[in-house]
Amino acid sequence: MDFFTADICDEHPDKVYVLDGSFKNYGAKEKVQGTVLTVKLDRNNIELIKILRDEDGTGKIVVVDAEDEYFAVVGENLMKFAEKNNYEAIIVNGYVRDTEQIKDISVALFAKGTCPRKYIPMTQGERGIELSFGGVKFCEGDYIYADNDGIILTKEKII
Repeated sequence: MDFFTADICDEHPDKVYVLDGSFKNYGAKEKVQGTVLTVKLDRNNIELIKILRDEDGTGKIVVVDAEDEYFAVVGENLMKFAEKNNYEAIIVNGYVRDTEQIKDISVALFAKGTCPRKYIPMTQGERGIELSFGGVKFCEGDYIYADNDGIILTKEKII
């Protein structure tokens, strides 16, 4: 992948939205781009499991709003599903776990931090809805570029 988010921001300042800097990458992939899939979770990650386990993720980045609840919604098992189904990345407005086990899995995993516990009771998530966090509104079909400098969103693929 021959792009840098800084260059995209410089060349297309009117077309980019920059996610705030509170997200850290816990996965092995350092540079990703792809089409946005959105999912909103109510603490439990069952809806996200279905996406990562059952669907082809080639060229896709899953954007997850867990509303910054202090429960991990992605760990080793979900990252293995994501890698197996060729997802580029997962961006979580929330927390992750199993960071020692996932650091070598070839998927980017951006999150606000870590939490060792997950939420067990089953709750429903929602797919394909507009999400808003980190100063950015995400819609299905938008496009994301991410590298070590940050995460940017565009309404369409621009490079």
